[in-house]
Amino acid sequence: MVSLFAELARQATVNARREVETYVREIPELGSLELNSRARDETLDYAVWFRRRTIELAPENGRLTDEDLGYIASMGAARAGSGMSLDSRQRMLRVHTALMLREINEATEAQRGGHVEELMRIMGWFAPQGERGIGAYREGFVTVMRRQVPWVEQVALLARSLLAEDPAAEELALVAGMELADTYAVTVIRVPDHPAGDRDLENEIEALVKTYAVPATWCPARGPGGAERGGGGDRGAAGDRGGDGELIVLVPSALGAPGPDVVPDLVPGRVPEPLPDPVTGLLRDFAEALGRPCAAGTAVAPLGELARALDRARRVSRAAPLRRASTRLRPHTLADVFVELAVADLPFVDAWLRTVARSLRPGPDLLVTLDAYYRHDMQRGSAATALNVHPRTLDYRLRRVRELTGIDPASTHGVRILSSVVTRSLSRAWT
Repeated sequence: MVSLFAELARQATVNARREVETYVREIPELGSLELNSRARDETLDYAVWFRRRTIELAPENGRLTDEDLGYIASMGAARAGSGMSLDSRQRMLRVHTALMLREINEATEAQRGGHVEELMRIMGWFAPQGERGIGAYREGFVTVMRRQVPWVEQVALLARSLLAEDPAAEELALVAGMELADTYAVTVIRVPDHPAGDRDLENEIEALVKTYAVPATWCPARGPGGAERGGGGDRGAAGDRGGDGELIVLVPSALGAPGPDVVPDLVPGRVPEPLPDPVTGLLRDFAEALGRPCAAGTAVAPLGELARALDRARRVSRAAPLRRASTRLRPHTLADVFVELAVADLPFVDAWLRTVARSLRPGPDLLVTLDAYYRHDMQRGSAATALNVHPRTLDYRLRRVRELTGIDPASTHGVRILSSVVTRSLSRAWT
């Protein structure tokens, strides 16, 4: 009976060709191998070499040498140099591993179950040495990627990978020179009606990312009828805002001192996580550079739950009022806008609040007045100062609100209704 290793050696070239054909068929970025004979021959030579090297080393449980690992790394570097995406590279490694295991199984079946010792020997070799080989391949890929891809783009790739809960995030963190945290505050900064191709904004984002050194990605506005934006793509409870761009930032929750806001955890029994202080500073710096109103929502979550945190943060950002940096801008949490989020899911309630908002139009400046009044905890002096008016002018406006709506702004009833009217209006939920 022919040994298992002899059978694998006999089939090495055929199996290598099958691997290349599978790449062409299943990985779009490698479809060019059909047209590029040089690249195809290089890929085939490597596939044959790896199989023969496996057969040489496995019988005595030999280790891949430094020269072997160098060759493997050079192939990873070549893939990165050709512009292969990280996703396609991951698929390529999965295809390679699956086919190698399939070939061992086929060779075993050809021996009708014989040579169990040889099977155990090659499987015992394949796991640790395969891991070393994949590590070398990744190292070669990462080395070239770090050199070819701009750092800000590396950071954006890392942010998107974390939000997609992609295992490649760990590797992308190495590319970008960042350590992964156990927990992140996922913050969505909403920028309404952002013009496409705003180079100044791109420069400001780049400067911001370099200053704070945190994963961040810019999601441009989605046009009517267009595809969902990246990083989660949920429309949110407040409805579709096709003109809103988003800066999504992931701040490690261990950075800095805890801020004053906490995010209620959605899992009963857990202690709420404090927001890391840099979130507020980053938001204000961005809004100041932007020079226009924006809104931010944030949610804290551990690795593995960041996609859900993004969904919550995005919904909060869409329910939060738009403000400029000069108005003590801060990121909102679920605790700040849970009423507005609930209202957005109840159209008949939302329509009623919108009717109340319309009744305030005769003014003057009643929405702005109520906003300042509630932001200053109904303290007349502080609110009047913020509005740059005399306290008696503030009193007149509050009486005017009561006349137009039949609701006293200073009553519990008034706070419940009119604060939601203000927030829904300033979030542009009704535009």
